Amino acid sequence: MAPMLKRFVSPGKGNGLQAATKIRRGVLVTSAEPLVCCVSNKWAREVCHHCFTRCESLLRCSQCKTARYCNAACQKQAWPGHKIECRCLRSLLPRRPTDSVRLSARLIFTLLNPPQSSSEELYSIDEHKSHLDLMPEQKKKGLSELAAMLELYMQKEIPDLKQRMTSEMPLSCRETLSIIAKVTCNCFTISDGELQELGVGLYPSLSLLNHDCQPNCVMVFRGTELQLRAVQDINPGEELTISYIETLSVTEDRQKQLEDQYHFTCHCQRCSSREQDGVMLSGREAAWRQLKEALPRLEGLQSESNWQELVQGCSDLLTNVGEEVPDENLYKLKITDMALDASVHLGRWEEALSFGVKTLPAYRLYYVDPHPVHGVQLMRVGKLQHHLGCIEDALDSFKEAFKILKLTHGEDHCLTADLMMKMEECRCEKDLQPSS
Repeated sequence: MAPMLKRFVSPGKGNGLQAATKIRRGVLVTSAEPLVCCVSNKWAREVCHHCFTRCESLLRCSQCKTARYCNAACQKQAWPGHKIECRCLRSLLPRRPTDSVRLSARLIFTLLNPPQSSSEELYSIDEHKSHLDLMPEQKKKGLSELAAMLELYMQKEIPDLKQRMTSEMPLSCRETLSIIAKVTCNCFTISDGELQELGVGLYPSLSLLNHDCQPNCVMVFRGTELQLRAVQDINPGEELTISYIETLSVTEDRQKQLEDQYHFTCHCQRCSSREQDGVMLSGREAAWRQLKEALPRLEGLQSESNWQELVQGCSDLLTNVGEEVPDENLYKLKITDMALDASVHLGRWEEALSFGVKTLPAYRLYYVDPHPVHGVQLMRVGKLQHHLGCIEDALDSFKEAFKILKLTHGEDHCLTADLMMKMEECRCEKDLQPSS
């Protein structure tokens, strides 16, 4: 762990990480590779199971029919870790275990066969909390079912699993239920540069980071490497925080999600003041409630990739509420974003750009700069502007995005490099345009 960080006891939160020195915003505070990770089932056909790169064409493991790789080199490098999992996957065919079961199995394999040279961690898996004592019975029952699936999944490969866990594993990791609970409470979502989900992983020391709804650090990924960057100046002794959840929601909903998933009540400044709740729920209530109630149906269409019906449904709702609900309203923003995604998938570029431009004032309001979500949205809008020949508008969007992403992702990140290339293309095209 980098010397600019140290572990400490955070009042009211338990363990945490604090700055050992002055940290300027934009600085790469630390980076870490996962102890274990896996590609999400949702993206198993589109993402390399070794390097986590999205590819149109992937080589499939001929034995388990599940793991996929971008080339033979990735497949060869992945084999030492995949060969045990491969046999487990084959034993369950045609069923496929959940992400949490696969990640838990990988964790058990690693704990039973620890690597020869493991780097020193500030926080060990043994110290991770399972929070089983805080869970409602219904959730505990669901985790017990996953634990039973985990045992079935590993049965053929390790028939004496319970005996080996009892004799060879850390004290708090000797039951499959405890392992499953630790994984679900402490895993990180691995995403690409544009913040789209790819998989899940365990990064033990970075699990020390506590939550804040307006944090001073953000996490971005390069493949499976987690990079922690400061987005505010942080003084020595000040706690480093991240957001555990997507913060684009009202205080009540954020707190419920944190309590349900992570078993604590958030008392951060944003939750205490309930700032932005009024703007998020602005407009005529009867009108925006239509939008809120429609969201589950629209999310279902999105998950089914039913883009035609999704864009039509979004457009109809947005037309119906009109100016009774401002663009800054939380539910109108979410539906406008869905319409943008659907339009892009359908190749309806002008429509997509119209939706994208409408989201930017709200993104600027809710994602305080520098925030990667705002930077990525600006880049998306810039690409649409560029595609449609709006060169000056595209260059302005790209410049604004670059100011953000150079701090949140770093100038050496592939997304930032792509953005710089886009800016250069716009400049060249602008120079070639005849002067008026």
